[in-house]
Amino acid sequence: MRERSFDFDGRPITFREGQSIGAALTAAGIRALRTTRVQRWPRGLFCGIGVCFDCLVVVDGSPNERACLTPARPGMRVQTQEGTGHGDLAGPQRPGDPVAAAPGPGSAERFDVVVVGAGPAGLAAAARAAELGATVALVDAAAHPGGQYWRHPAGQEVAAQRPHGPGSFRRLIDGLAAVDATGGRFAGHHVWTIARADDGFVVHAVDRSQPAGTGRPAERPVDIRGRRLVLAPGAYDRQLPFPGWDLPGVLTAGGAQALLKGHGVAAGARAVVAGTGPFLLPVAAGLAAGGTRVLGVHEAASLRAWGAHPVAVLGNAAKLGEAAGYVATLTRHRVRLHSRSVVLRAEGAGQVESVTTAHIDRHGALVPGSARTVASDVLAVGWGFTPQLELPLALGCATRVDVDGSLVCVVDAEQRSSVPDVYVAGEACGVGGAALAVVEGRLAGAAAAGHSGAGHSGAGPSGAGHSGADRRLRQRRTALRRFAVAMHAVYPVPPGWTDRLTDDTVVCRCEEVTVGRLRTARDDLGAQDARSAKLMTRAGMGWCQGRVCGYPTACLMAAWNGTEPEPGLPQRPVAAPVRLGTLAQWAKSPR
Repeated sequence: MRERSFDFDGRPITFREGQSIGAALTAAGIRALRTTRVQRWPRGLFCGIGVCFDCLVVVDGSPNERACLTPARPGMRVQTQEGTGHGDLAGPQRPGDPVAAAPGPGSAERFDVVVVGAGPAGLAAAARAAELGATVALVDAAAHPGGQYWRHPAGQEVAAQRPHGPGSFRRLIDGLAAVDATGGRFAGHHVWTIARADDGFVVHAVDRSQPAGTGRPAERPVDIRGRRLVLAPGAYDRQLPFPGWDLPGVLTAGGAQALLKGHGVAAGARAVVAGTGPFLLPVAAGLAAGGTRVLGVHEAASLRAWGAHPVAVLGNAAKLGEAAGYVATLTRHRVRLHSRSVVLRAEGAGQVESVTTAHIDRHGALVPGSARTVASDVLAVGWGFTPQLELPLALGCATRVDVDGSLVCVVDAEQRSSVPDVYVAGEACGVGGAALAVVEGRLAGAAAAGHSGAGHSGAGPSGAGHSGADRRLRQRRTALRRFAVAMHAVYPVPPGWTDRLTDDTVVCRCEEVTVGRLRTARDDLGAQDARSAKLMTRAGMGWCQGRVCGYPTACLMAAWNGTEPEPGLPQRPVAAPVRLGTLAQWAKSPR
């Protein structure tokens, strides 16, 4: 691909077409992208998918742009963001641009089914609903379909992944031909809320598919109407704090994977991969194959625990083959897998320079004398995943606590939620991987299309929803869900992590709230849970709205008070960042 360049703090940065600002800066060896509001601590890429807001930069005078999501453009001027940034945060134009006429919401035709999310579940739902004759809109924040699992550099084929590799991806994309024919693809559209209408739903989105420039607004509101909804919002990395986890160079496992798969950029030269869960294997294997020296994979669980789940394992032989492929890659690159091993701390002057790990026993206690420190410029860490439930919660969908402690949506055999005409598929129903998401997406798409009034002879309660093919899908879903339950049992968050935190360990990255401040809120002010701690310390009130710190805050307060942690996020009317100027356009325009 042809290389171009932009300016970062007076330094030219080359990039390849399709790369984000964050990817280009990482490739150039630049870790720190902003400083925090109070302490002016350095921060850099962390989640890599727009959840954490640690990578905010100033772009052409406009602050608070997420470097992980903002495409690099030739000639753009990017600056380190100091504190909260500067400039006009309300208007849709960037400073220096001529004033352009602000467009109202784009008017989209009414669809039978609107699918939100273009990962494995959303693609499967859209393709299946279109196959059954429904008119379908597929809405996704990314520029290209595939989600995190099928993320790939622009203009390149998706990399082979078992069991749902490039062939499966291409088949689903081919199945979207009917969606494309009716103008139903809405890429680069961030859904910020969904409202009920007399004849269905109105999906309110912000169109960021086109780069801002001379006379062009940075974003514009778009309303997409549909009779029924399929929500497939996916998930993001669950994180636990430890000393130094906020240093630039510490990334979520998914963030390191997103850089590599989506932009062809290795997160660094020397990496440690740590946490728990099978996702650590493909992340480490990808880094090693991409040229990074992986210094070790530190898995908190004991893999012997799989022996207690023979039925789940034997019923999903493809999973074994997938894991064996990753292990073979790690073996070729001489990467050791350490079981019952955890990160103690990351250290460095302004960015990660070393990582210390240690072994734990089956009760989560540190094994004396097992601590080891290695020089490393990257630490990729993950503790499973957290479903993104902002939109289902805003619509009032019923939830339950899943086996891994996550809040998930309650659905029936056809993926129907508790809200009429709203279906949910994929990780929002319980984290289980791409294969399960595809199955649930096909079931949800069939059910939504069957009740859409599309008139397909195979649709409806007595047709698509109960066909032999869908019965087989439900059987496959049962087997995959059984495997997911076993996976969560094998890879739990280990006990004892709360005891290893120091008072100056940051918990809330946005508001710079430390363990010590939370402890003071509990001991001196009587905070009894995450909600009261939030009101007293601002933990969870920053840019990410508790998406990163909500889980550890709840766990810490529960551990100190001898109670069970309360899972979940509060309902919010706004699910994605949107400029005040864009909201003003939307509010003033007739709909």
